[in-house]
Amino acid sequence: MKRWRLKVTAAWIVAGVWATGCGYHTAGHYNTLPKSIHVIAVPTLENKTTTFKIEQKLTAATIHELLAKTNYKVVSDASAGDAVLTGKVLSVEVVPLLFQSESSQPTSGTTQATIAQATAMIVTMKCEVTLTERDNEKVLYHTDNFVFRNEYQLATAAPANGTGTPTPTRSQVESFFQEGDPALDRMARDFAQRLVTAVTENY
Repeated sequence: MKRWRLKVTAAWIVAGVWATGCGYHTAGHYNTLPKSIHVIAVPTLENKTTTFKIEQKLTAATIHELLAKTNYKVVSDASAGDAVLTGKVLSVEVVPLLFQSESSQPTSGTTQATIAQATAMIVTMKCEVTLTERDNEKVLYHTDNFVFRNEYQLATAAPANGTGTPTPTRSQVESFFQEGDPALDRMARDFAQRLVTAVTENY
C-alpha cells in the first residue's frame, strides 16, 4: 500500500505539472493560421483502439468547438475545405488514481483483511493530429503525440487483484465510453477545446 500511495502522489504531481504547463485558454485569441483559410474540413477521426465509437464523440466535439470558438466554416468533406484537419486515436489508457480501504468479512480460520479499492482513475488518450492546407498540401500543424488526460470517478469501486493492486474491471472501464455517458461527453469537450487551441494557435 505504501508503494501505491507513492504512485498516487506522483500521479497527482505529474497531472498538476502537466495542467500548469499546457493550460487551457480560449482558442481564437492568437490565431496563427493563414488568412486565406475560411473553411476547415473535419473528417471523422480514425480509431486505432478498441474503444467503441470514441472517434465519433471526439469528432463531433471538435466540430462544435471550432464553430463556437472560431469564425471558420466547418465541413466534413475534405475536398470542400481550405484546410483539412485529420486525426487518429492511437491509444486509450486507464490507470487507478484514488483508493479507499474496505474491510473484508473474515471466514472460518481467517482474520479480517483490509482491501484497497480504486474509486477514481486517470484516462489518457494519445492521438496523431494533422492540419493541412489543401491547395498546396502545406502542413500547418502536426503532432503524433497529442496527449490528453483527465480524471474520472468510478461508478463502483474496483476490487484488488491477486497482488493487492486495485484494478478497474473491463466492464467498469467500458462504462466510461458508452454512448451518452456524461464522463465521455465531458472528456470529448475538454479534448476538443485543447485540440482547437493547439491547431489554431500552434500551441
